[in-house]
Amino acid sequence: QVHLVESGGGLVQAGGSLRLSCAASGTIFRINAMGWYRQAPGKQRELVATITSGGRRNYADSVKGRFTISRDNAKNTVDLQMNSLEPEDTAIYYCNIELTFRGGVWGQGTQVTVSS
Repeated sequence: QVHLVESGGGLVQAGGSLRLSCAASGTIFRINAMGWYRQAPGKQRELVATITSGGRRNYADSVKGRFTISRDNAKNTVDLQMNSLEPEDTAIYYCNIELTFRGGVWGQGTQVTVSS
């Protein structure tokens, strides 16, 4: 009943910026944490950033200081502002939300490619 749609991915030069957006739709009772994960070719999916319902943020060390996660509880959206992008950031980025009693829901993924 709940699905996520991501947008904002694309191709950018090193040092550039992108803003990813994720919108949840359907029947939503309560969202706990929201976050972004990524999976690079040949690598496992890894956590990028999360934000709790109270606004507490957590970042992977590799993106700390460059990425900012934010959420709008009224709109059921979570964004990821990515600055100073590096080729190592190239991956498919997935939105995830944690629903009370239902567990996690994943988006379809959006490609981010950073050229050197």
